[in-house]
Amino acid sequence: MNKLYPNLVRAVVAAIQQIFNEKRYADKVIEKILKSNKKWGARDRAFIAESVYEIVRWWRLLLEISGVGYRETPRHLDEATIWQIFGTWWLYEGRSLPHWVEFERINSQQMQRTYDRVTDIRKIIQSIPDWLDELGEQALKDRWEIELEASNQLAQVVLRTNTLKTTRVALQKALYEAGIDTYPIKDYPAALVLKERRNVFGSELFKKGLFEIQDAGSQAIAEMLAVQPGMRVIDACAGAGGKTLHLAALMANQGRIIALDVVAGKLQELRKRARRAGISIVETRPIDNNKVIKRLTASADRLLLDVPCSGLGVLRRNPDAKWKLSPDFITQVQQMQANILANYSLMVKPGGQLVYATCSLLPSENEQQVEKFLHENKNRFKLLTERHLTPATHGFDGFYMAALERVR
Repeated sequence: MNKLYPNLVRAVVAAIQQIFNEKRYADKVIEKILKSNKKWGARDRAFIAESVYEIVRWWRLLLEISGVGYRETPRHLDEATIWQIFGTWWLYEGRSLPHWVEFERINSQQMQRTYDRVTDIRKIIQSIPDWLDELGEQALKDRWEIELEASNQLAQVVLRTNTLKTTRVALQKALYEAGIDTYPIKDYPAALVLKERRNVFGSELFKKGLFEIQDAGSQAIAEMLAVQPGMRVIDACAGAGGKTLHLAALMANQGRIIALDVVAGKLQELRKRARRAGISIVETRPIDNNKVIKRLTASADRLLLDVPCSGLGVLRRNPDAKWKLSPDFITQVQQMQANILANYSLMVKPGGQLVYATCSLLPSENEQQVEKFLHENKNRFKLLTERHLTPATHGFDGFYMAALERVR
């Protein structure tokens, strides 16, 4: 869309106000705003969602070149300033602005001069906080710059075929007949990538449970567990259950999966998704006390620990995380990861396996956590294999995963 419509821009401005002034999550804000006007069509909804995400992605750069200025400490921005930032983004994308009063404060020549001045300053041109740029460079060295550039690209939409109901070939054909063009990708046997971004949740094929939206990197995690039909599997940080559903499909809906999470509301969404997918082997249990874990001691053939993390591997999909993270949070989440590994690993039976996984790029959340755990449990667990998937090297979201076997 190259033409601006006032009601759509107002919706974008309102979303930006909620994300930055009220500290709300971008996906929740967009979901609520899109529900506020049933007259908006698919193009209108796409414009609002994509505009919000791109402005959030390039927030620091836009503040700098708009003349508003960036501060590490968050501040409240009035509506007129956010209109100015929207207009700056529109010009930055190479488009022309209409002669609206809301855009009168924008000086395109000053914008260009500022851009030329900051173009070699990575933290500005790649739009990240100072502390995060320093942390990334310290942790990843020369890899940080290419990962940062890749993380600022728009994420592809990847589907996971529900192999309990169809095959990837049959799904691709059915999607094509429904006007949705996709292509398969090597090494991800259930994945299909949309050739053009679009909302597929309204598709009858989705409603029938033939596919889920799940990034390629995320699909690799369930595959690493090497599950078989009939196994007893625990997904201990299940959330809304994307990987739980994948595990059930890999198990041919035979055996038992116990899905755990500290947030009971997420498990409600998992139950709904499982019904749509035709899955009957999943049992959900909220972790509301320590006894939940203790009762499952040495009971699992396989255990998935998809632990809370910084999310630095999925910034393409969740760009607002850059502005909500803090050094203190990363320290806290690392302690949480270590505690989960130490306590939840007891649920694996001798001879069983666990997979530890994050969507982070930081070694301190990934291999260093596993190394520390193995050092403390050298007679009980051994490392089988590990993988690093990154936006720059694999083209999809960033994940770390390690498979460990309990030897006694």
